[in-house]
Amino acid sequence: MKYEAVVFDLDGTLLDTLEDLRNSVNYALRLHGFPERTYEEIRTFVGNGVRNLMLKAVPGGDATPSFEAVFADFRAHYAVHWRELTAPYEGVVPLVEELHRRGLKLAVVSNKSDAEVKNLCTEFFGGKISCVRGEVPEVPRKPAPDSVFLALQSLGVACGAALYVGDSEVDVRTACNAGLDCAAVTWGFRTKDELKEAGAETFVDVPAELLRMI
Repeated sequence: MKYEAVVFDLDGTLLDTLEDLRNSVNYALRLHGFPERTYEEIRTFVGNGVRNLMLKAVPGGDATPSFEAVFADFRAHYAVHWRELTAPYEGVVPLVEELHRRGLKLAVVSNKSDAEVKNLCTEFFGGKISCVRGEVPEVPRKPAPDSVFLALQSLGVACGAALYVGDSEVDVRTACNAGLDCAAVTWGFRTKDELKEAGAETFVDVPAELLRMI
């Protein structure tokens, strides 16, 4: 095999979380009298953590006096409703199962909060993903490479032996910063043109295509 490990992004790569995120964003916006955001707007806002999502969703961002209250209401709502519409993309579960069967070490590194990432991975992938890392205060979020380095260290795999798989410009930059080969998926939260503009060179249109790259 070309690689010993695969490091996945989560939202937009393994799981379609957009509807649950949009519902929680719009719940918090409505609660505080702000206009709701469309599916397309939310799609462009996600990828760099939920605080950044809300900074873009709330008019004026954190310069708005009620921003922290809106953000808190979003977090509270999402903590309850994160599982209602979220699901793996078609073909993702068989992909993870086959990679696990082949003996590859699997990791997820996400800018979503650590507890949420662990809950989602446990819910949908059981024990097949050996290392799951979400955002924690002491580690810079992606595109800083720190969380990827920590994941690979826990797996005992060198950067040159791992493939990074993601769906956004943040993921393309993360892979570059970490020195990993990158496969950009086209079924997620960014279009192929947006990924090309971000510098992606290798694209995957369906999950099964990744098996030919390993």
